Amino acid sequence: MKKKIFISLSLFILLISTTAFSQVLPEISVAYVNTTELLNNFPEKEQATQQLLTLSDNYKKELTMMQNEYNKKYSDFITYQASLAENIKLRRMQELTELENRMQMFMELAQKDIENQEKVLLQPLKEKISQAIRAVGIERNYTVIYDLADEGILFVSPSAVDANQFVRQKLGIR
Repeated sequence: MKKKIFISLSLFILLISTTAFSQVLPEISVAYVNTTELLNNFPEKEQATQQLLTLSDNYKKELTMMQNEYNKKYSDFITYQASLAENIKLRRMQELTELENRMQMFMELAQKDIENQEKVLLQPLKEKISQAIRAVGIERNYTVIYDLADEGILFVSPSAVDANQFVRQKLGIR
């Protein structure tokens, strides 16, 4: 008889504690987005990409002109080096070295400028996406929204909610 009372009392306590415990813990709702996909869906992204391509093409043209100048001077130097005085040879070799250095510096500056322009053009779009994700998270009461574009995400549960569609709606993009 004491065993039955003990078991009944234990089950009753277990039932009450489970009910109380479930009321204490909030419901966890997990969703995910892919910010790279969202960014690529922006119409402004195509415009930014075109501006970056134009800038890159301009730098390529300038670099080609510099390389043509270098190739001509190098070709002339090779052709006439046997007939040049030693101090003229040294001066032309120095010119070639300076041109090489200028081309190297130009390529580095061009790369930095393109990267900076990319940040300037894409940062407002990334901020809009971030704000929309935050708004969707609050509206839909998600505990966490993961970004699949982040390489740190190794697994997404099949029960996770894809919030891309809600963020796209919030941004007004398709």
